[in-house]
Amino acid sequence: MPETPEGLLARLAAAGIAARTEWHAPVFTVAESQALRGSLPGAHTKNLFLRAAKGEGFFLAVLEESRQVGVNALARAAGWPRVRMGSAEELRAVLGVEPGSVTAFGLVNAPPGAVQVAMDAALARAEGLVWCHPLVNRASTGLAPADLLRFLRGLGHEVRLVELG
Repeated sequence: MPETPEGLLARLAAAGIAARTEWHAPVFTVAESQALRGSLPGAHTKNLFLRAAKGEGFFLAVLEESRQVGVNALARAAGWPRVRMGSAEELRAVLGVEPGSVTAFGLVNAPPGAVQVAMDAALARAEGLVWCHPLVNRASTGLAPADLLRFLRGLGHEVRLVELG
């Protein structure tokens, strides 16, 4: 059974990670989430769940929300093969989240090595909090960039920082 938002937040607390969670109306796009910026200062993420265009393999890109990059240019920068968007069924099976709720925190549901992860290096350098959905799109959780990386790596996931000009 996939982790719950409450279980995720408990894991963050158990890891000694300070996090702030704000519950809000569901948001499905970056444009919709931008209405929340007044109460959620810091960097905001957008996430792409991808699969290899040929063969096997899943990939997660954790990007700064305003980043404009083609998926195959992103794949080249991350050292991945050609990719395409993963299906809703694959997303549920691999990250345990619904479409519209793709998040770096979905890695809590994926075995180590099941998903290759690339994070926009700009997020790792962000000042203040980095905001991600805590497995559902009706809340946002902010934490320090270093804590996000520490948590994901603590789950056994290698996170590659990628410079995206």
